[in-house]
Amino acid sequence: MNSLTNKLLNTLNIGIIGAAGYTGGELIRILLNHPNAVIAFAHSKSQAGKPVYATHTDLLGDTDLAFSGEEIQTLLEQENLNAIFLCSGHGESQKFLNEYNVPESVKIIDLSTDFRDESNGFVYGLPELQREKIKTATKIANPGCFATSIELAILPLAQAGLIKDDIHVSAVTGSTGAGQALSATTHFSWRSNNISIYKAFTHQHLTEIKMSLGKLQAGFDNAINFVPYRGDYTRGIMANVYTAFEGTLEEAKSIYKSFYASHPFTHMSDAPIDLKQVVNTNKCFINLEVHDGQLLISSIIDNLTKGASGQAVQNMNLLFGLPEDAGLRLKAPAF
Repeated sequence: MNSLTNKLLNTLNIGIIGAAGYTGGELIRILLNHPNAVIAFAHSKSQAGKPVYATHTDLLGDTDLAFSGEEIQTLLEQENLNAIFLCSGHGESQKFLNEYNVPESVKIIDLSTDFRDESNGFVYGLPELQREKIKTATKIANPGCFATSIELAILPLAQAGLIKDDIHVSAVTGSTGAGQALSATTHFSWRSNNISIYKAFTHQHLTEIKMSLGKLQAGFDNAINFVPYRGDYTRGIMANVYTAFEGTLEEAKSIYKSFYASHPFTHMSDAPIDLKQVVNTNKCFINLEVHDGQLLISSIIDNLTKGASGQAVQNMNLLFGLPEDAGLRLKAPAF
């Protein structure tokens, strides 16, 4: 496709680094059905030359794309490349940018933790927090999955200046949140019929959560007491957050509905929520309750879509002036 045709069709040529992992596979699934995107390459050192469907087996019949193993610099310099997604492990994106020269015309969306502090010219890519800043950026640091679910639960309070006390969070995630590499706590015989906590009060996503809250509520310095759980299922996050609140339930609902009125993926629910409502979608559902001066906020997302690859595509849409929900009208299993 030549540059003139590309321009007329508003088509984006996209590259994926680290395409054989969970987030890379989700990106491929979404981009194959995106009305404005073409996958220019899906690079994988470990799977180079193999069909994508040999690793992401559900894509059999959907694509004949093979994992690229060519020299990365050559791939980055190909004509009409618009953006790349970095889907390698944490710490790898910094190494990648040190090793390779990404042309200035190519936008970068990084799914690792490496630049979530907005260093090196990156913009923190939570659209519900800084949509307008994302639109004019060239480099996006995609938020963490736990961070996304927790931030969406409490950002409206921060904007209203209503976080007056410590925040308490209990959240559970599916096994895909740990990535594809096997470990003692990810293999089936350990995870099945089991539950455990990890990184209590020390989880790495706390840094970006505190940074995001500080953007809306100046001087925020309350503790965030976060206890993460490993769940006995594959995908999805439920975060239950509570903090002191002096208002009524109706006042809380008004604050949240106003905050999210212009955002296409975050929705308030008056009924109790459950993970199957959002799995395989880019949605976040929020339910509120008030109990004896405490506001309980329940937030649910899919850790691989809204918590990773779906949000990355949402950021891509904003970067290139496309409808924010392009390619992301995804259906949950529901039952």
